[in-house]
Amino acid sequence: MTASRFRRTLLPPLLALALLPACTTKGTIKATTDPTTDILSSTSGRSWFTEDGLVREDARITAFIAINFENLKQDMAQGRGEYLASFGALLGVPSERRAEFGRLTREKYGEIYATAGTTPDEMLAALARELARRPELARPQPS
Repeated sequence: MTASRFRRTLLPPLLALALLPACTTKGTIKATTDPTTDILSSTSGRSWFTEDGLVREDARITAFIAINFENLKQDMAQGRGEYLASFGALLGVPSERRAEFGRLTREKYGEIYATAGTTPDEMLAALARELARRPELARPQPS
């Protein structure tokens, strides 16, 4: 095969194959980071993070729900699971009451997730209403 024939017939496909992984990787990275950026941008315009890059104390619950929404939704439907346990801890549910908290989320799942399009904020508001009726599940207040 002559050099000119090689340049005309084989070189273009070889170059395309060499560049393909870079395009795919860039697209994959963008597809992964764009939703994360959307989730991590606060709806109130305030950042969830401190200057040190840590999640602010007052944003921990909101950040947890936003990032783990679908997994938390499944755990709440079952009344158990690692996401629900972590969520209960963040809410301050006493450890001896976490099973009861799980039962509450399972029993009240229809009220907490009123529609298929329930947002994280709506879910938290509905759960807060249910927890207000169950003060024994709330974080103990300092005396």
